[in-house]
Amino acid sequence: MLELETVAEARALVDELRSRYEDGGRALTIAEVGGGFRMVTRPEMAPWLVRLARARTRARLSRQALETLAIVGYRQPVSRPEVDAIRGVNSEGVLDSLLERRLIRIAGRKDAPGRPFLYETTREFLVAFGLRDRSDLPKVEGELAVPDASSSADDGADPAEQDPGAGGTDVAPGR
Repeated sequence: MLELETVAEARALVDELRSRYEDGGRALTIAEVGGGFRMVTRPEMAPWLVRLARARTRARLSRQALETLAIVGYRQPVSRPEVDAIRGVNSEGVLDSLLERRLIRIAGRKDAPGRPFLYETTREFLVAFGLRDRSDLPKVEGELAVPDASSSADDGADPAEQDPGAGGTDVAPGR
């Protein structure tokens, strides 16, 4: 067992090993994923691996699962009511499926009425998508906003009363 004093020493050893694998023309290399390192096959080996495997691949994620996973990934920790508000539908089943696949986990409870669970992505999520950490997620334009519950139609106020210009139809003069 190696006894290293610093992270820099460990990284230098990993970089040296990675260099040896690449210079030797081997089928394997070392990739940094999920906050650690993994020995993986080089991408150019994919056609050969497909021929060798001929096994069923893991079930693909549905559009709903990918949508929910993106919300959790970008907003974490996030509660189910927040996910539901963004998606506009009940997400309980999709969240359960993502929990079973270990792509998300329960991170605690929100300090709100009902104390809903908070969800966050896992290391398995990072590995599955080839990310080192959350900062590797693609940047999104805009914000994944959660509608403000206090301004919803449930409060009994007519949206047109809150904003006189809301909900009307523009009509050109003289028509």
